Amino acid sequence: MEDDGELAALVRRTADASSAFIRGDMRIYVALLPHADDYTLMSPYGGVAHGFDHSDASLDATAAWFQGGEAELEVVQTYRAGEIAVIVAIERQHGVVGGLPAQDWSLRVTLVFRRDDGEWRLVHRHADALVHTIDHSQLSALARGGGPAVRDSSGGVGEKSD
Repeated sequence: MEDDGELAALVRRTADASSAFIRGDMRIYVALLPHADDYTLMSPYGGVAHGFDHSDASLDATAAWFQGGEAELEVVQTYRAGEIAVIVAIERQHGVVGGLPAQDWSLRVTLVFRRDDGEWRLVHRHADALVHTIDHSQLSALARGGGPAVRDSSGGVGEKSD
């Protein structure tokens, strides 16, 4: 990591924000990581979203989805060039999400910040659950929009069905 006190403080805030998010403390999360007006999100659920909904209804809905847990930010790399900072990390998380029992909810994340009016604002977040490596057939199934690939009795690859 670059020897930069301001960047180190941003990493600490990001770690605290990750912990708040998995606990469902959305107002603390937003206070720690203000989002830029032109924010983009590539969420672990797929797709691309533009903007961040700060409304009480949206924050309350997200808080209800993330019902408790703990997180540790494992920083892989940081970059800073003037008014832009990037944090590449693994959010090592464990918690209750979406009503499912407590489980590993770790994500690979890339966070891009821009300093606007003296404040670091989150302009982009890319998160995915590929913390553990997968093989080509699993990646292929995900790329097609399907579930996990499985080998059938003949050795062919198909998609797992429930």
